[in-house]
Amino acid sequence: MSKRTEGNVYTVLFAVGMVVIVGALLAFLASFFKPTINENKRVEKQQNILYAMGVNENGESDVKFVSKNVVGETFDKYITKQLVIQGESVSEDENAYLIDIKKEQTLAKEGKDRRFPLFVGEKDEKKYYIVPIRGKGLWDAIWGYVGMDENMVVQGAYFDHKGETAGLGANIKLRFFMDDFIGEHLKKNGSFVGIKVSKSNNDPTNEDKMDNEVDAIAGATITGDGVSSMIKVELKNYVPYFENLKTN
Repeated sequence: MSKRTEGNVYTVLFAVGMVVIVGALLAFLASFFKPTINENKRVEKQQNILYAMGVNENGESDVKFVSKNVVGETFDKYITKQLVIQGESVSEDENAYLIDIKKEQTLAKEGKDRRFPLFVGEKDEKKYYIVPIRGKGLWDAIWGYVGMDENMVVQGAYFDHKGETAGLGANIKLRFFMDDFIGEHLKKNGSFVGIKVSKSNNDPTNEDKMDNEVDAIAGATITGDGVSSMIKVELKNYVPYFENLKTN
C-alpha cells in the first residue's frame, strides 16, 4: 500500500512540476515575442487600410499588400487623418488604427459608448474614407476594411476570416469576390441599405452598381450572409458622419 501511495504522490508532484515549468516557459515566450506580435499586428492593420483605398501591389488577380519595409511611410503618405467617432464627438487620434474593434463591440453590448475609427486618405487628388468592420461567419469571426467616397460609394474592400471553409467561405479574401464591391452604392434613394451578398443576384458580372448586391460565393451562403450583415450593421454607424460632410 505504501509503495502505491508513494507512486501516486510522485505522479502528482511530477505533473504539478511539469505544469509549472511549461506555464513559466509559455509566459516567458509570450512576453519575449509580444513586441514582435504587436508590430506584426500594426503592420497588418496599416496594410489592410491601404488596400481598401487601392494602395497595394496587386497583379492581375492576386492579393498583394504594400511590403512591410515601406508600409509605415506609405501609410503616412496616403492617410491624412485618423479619426475616432464616439457618440456625437469626432476627434483626431494618430493611433486610431490600433483600436480593437472586437473589444469595442463588446463595450457596446454592455451598454457603454463605443469608439468607431475612421481613416481619411488621399490619392490622385481624391479623398477616401476607410472604416474597419467585424462580424460572424459560419465558423468564427470575419472582418474587413471598406473604403468609400463622400457619397458612401465603395472604392475598395478587404475581407478576412478566422476559420471559414477552404475553397468556400474562405474565398471572401480573394480578388474575384472583393473586387465586386468596388463601385457599389451603400445607399438607395438617399437611405443607407448596405450591400447584400446574394445567391439570387441577377447581375453575376456585377455591371449594375446601383442594385446594392454582389454575387454570392457558391456553397458559402452563411459566410456571405455574415458579410452582408457585417457591412449593414457596422457601416450604418458612420452614416451621421457622412451626412455631416454634406452640410459642411
